[in-house]
Amino acid sequence: MSQPGDLAEMEIDAGEGAPPAHGFRGGPGGGTRRAAPRGLSIALSREAGARGGTIARLAGQRLGWQVYDQELLEFMAQDAAARQALTEDMTPECVAWIESRLSEIGEVGDGHTANLIRLMLELGANGEVVIIGRGAGCVLPTSTTLHVRIVAPLPDRVAYMGQWLRLPADDAAKHVRTSDGRRAEYLRTVFGRPATEPHQYDVVLNSSTLGEEACAELIAQAARARWGHLAGWDGE
Repeated sequence: MSQPGDLAEMEIDAGEGAPPAHGFRGGPGGGTRRAAPRGLSIALSREAGARGGTIARLAGQRLGWQVYDQELLEFMAQDAAARQALTEDMTPECVAWIESRLSEIGEVGDGHTANLIRLMLELGANGEVVIIGRGAGCVLPTSTTLHVRIVAPLPDRVAYMGQWLRLPADDAAKHVRTSDGRRAEYLRTVFGRPATEPHQYDVVLNSSTLGEEACAELIAQAARARWGHLAGWDGE
């Protein structure tokens, strides 16, 4: 059974800190790589209790891409040594792309948030990653990112959270509302963006009607299709 992933904000899967095993390369001929960014990324947003973390990991497994959740991102943003492998072999084109994107985003509050944004851009510059939450969809550009939103009806999300956390229904509902509110406030405060605007996403999936496996497969298929369309692109 897959481990539910919304609570994975507080967990790191075994081996998640290891270098990514790049699987799907995509594109005609299977080998075309861009100067900057060097590959497609997936930015996954989710409603609390919609099982977005689990779906992200399943999609990452299908593609052979590394998955970065909130816990891992927070750790890497505070640990320079953990990020060294991301930048030590980075091309000048990727470095220039990161700096250009940072300039477009502008000032973003405190130093920790700035470190998180730079980290997500470093991950995006290398490509072939799935990033869960933390405003990744606002940080990574549409041109080289598949933007995904996982949703589910509120009663299903409350029931799921109650079962997972072993909470009474009222407490589970409060937990879901609080989590949704906290995420929405983060996007509003840091990026001035609403989480619920559907047109900012390429794919919106209902995990209650589709299930975890089907959602993951649809995301993987969308990533393959998107990368095929982008093959041969040389920059923004």
